[in-house]
Amino acid sequence: MTTLTIDLPDNIAQEAKDAGLLTPEALAQLFKDAVRRQAGRRLLNAAKRIQAAGIPPMSDEEIVAEVKVVRAERRARQARADHAGRS
Repeated sequence: MTTLTIDLPDNIAQEAKDAGLLTPEALAQLFKDAVRRQAGRRLLNAAKRIQAAGIPPMSDEEIVAEVKVVRAERRARQARADHAGRS
């Protein structure tokens, strides 16, 4: 768990508090949503660059293979992190 300290103008802090946005759950959701939006923007920007570069689209099989590679890498990273946490 990470603890954050932020400085906000008093009026914004009060509005956020009144709206129920200063709870750990609400803040976590706000950050999740922001990260998701940012990832979406990066994906759209990458798609534009790929299209501009004239790179041909990937086949379904190529996409599935890439997803499997990424998932395997993620599982390996998680396993290393889990192992490091137990050491």
